Amino acid sequence: MSTYDRVVARLRAAGCVFAEDEATLLLGEARDADALEDMVARRVAGFPLEHIVGWALFAGLRVGVDAGVFVPRRRTEYLAGVALSLARSRVASAPNGRPRVLDLCCGSGAIARAVQAGIPFAELYAADLDPAAVRNAGRTLGQPDRVFEGDLFDALPGSLRATFDVIVANSPYVPTEALELMPPEARLHEARLALDGGPDGLDLQRRIAAEAPGWLAPGGSLLTEVNEAQAGDAAAAFEAAGLSVVTTTSDEYEVTVVIGLREPVTSS
Repeated sequence: MSTYDRVVARLRAAGCVFAEDEATLLLGEARDADALEDMVARRVAGFPLEHIVGWALFAGLRVGVDAGVFVPRRRTEYLAGVALSLARSRVASAPNGRPRVLDLCCGSGAIARAVQAGIPFAELYAADLDPAAVRNAGRTLGQPDRVFEGDLFDALPGSLRATFDVIVANSPYVPTEALELMPPEARLHEARLALDGGPDGLDLQRRIAAEAPGWLAPGGSLLTEVNEAQAGDAAAAFEAAGLSVVTTTSDEYEVTVVIGLREPVTSS
């Protein structure tokens, strides 16, 4: 039996649905036989594949993911795409044609990196409460001085108030009681603060919505990811904060994005 076949057999026995693909990836990433054995053993023990190899594929980009940091999900590529589209729509009105974008609850910085790839001249900022995520995102963006550690908007310098064209927040939205239903690789190996959204999953969204208008430039947008059943409550929180709301759902990614717009200033 070849090394590949042995690895596939071990992964399949451990319940890995995509054992063949994972075996190919691990064999390609391992520098030698000892490293391969360590990587396979950790995967069999339930560690996320992305933490083992140190990166995740997101929106066609290879994004570094450190141990313990939230792994960017494929469904969030839809949120990143909407954020990129909104940022592009602001190029003409942004100072010097450079839209300013904030990736709040940034984790690895994957969303900001996707926007950066699409608009290299955009001004990207990011923030997270988790120090490991802040370090990770700083490397992802190549701009550690623009990634801040702290509780939501408290992390940011006051000079950035009312300047963001887009604030994208992939904040946690899993209800606390549902955490135990999550796959062990997420529940046991990702930071709880990146998963737990409170009793109904929307605690962070409500806080973000309440504060965001003070950080958005006129005409700027706040957007967040939720499941379809939460969309109405999330939209209500955005509206309560004075934002005009649009909700969009992707059947392909099976996710809903709620967008709140701060009305532009109109001349009288």
